[in-house]
Amino acid sequence: MRYFPAIVEKSSDGYGVFFPDLPGCTSAGTTVQEAALNAEEALQAHIELTMEHGEAIPEPSTLDEIEVDADVVEAARILVRADPPTRTVRVNITMPEDLLAAVDRYAVRTGYSRSGLLAQAVRERLRRGQTVV
Repeated sequence: MRYFPAIVEKSSDGYGVFFPDLPGCTSAGTTVQEAALNAEEALQAHIELTMEHGEAIPEPSTLDEIEVDADVVEAARILVRADPPTRTVRVNITMPEDLLAAVDRYAVRTGYSRSGLLAQAVRERLRRGQTVV
């Protein structure tokens, strides 16, 4: 398990979150708490997608190492938990052809692979059911 520093900043419609160590990884929420909770999901998805593309995940900086940016109105600095995926296993599943086509279209639109999208969807469903994987 790793903890990445994130900056929560005030915006016109709530709060945004960005990760200085992971350019492009962002999240948002209407409250600081909602933004922080959404940041964990965004971080996990970003790490999984990065690993699927065969790219390395950088080691997280410490909160003290992140410099203050005068252009950012910080509401908070937080540590966000990430659990890098374990070894992947090939599986064979069956589903309706039209559903598989919809999965593939959505995956292309959102930058996921088919496997990555299905894994993320299952994780989200399990979280809603209070089971954490």
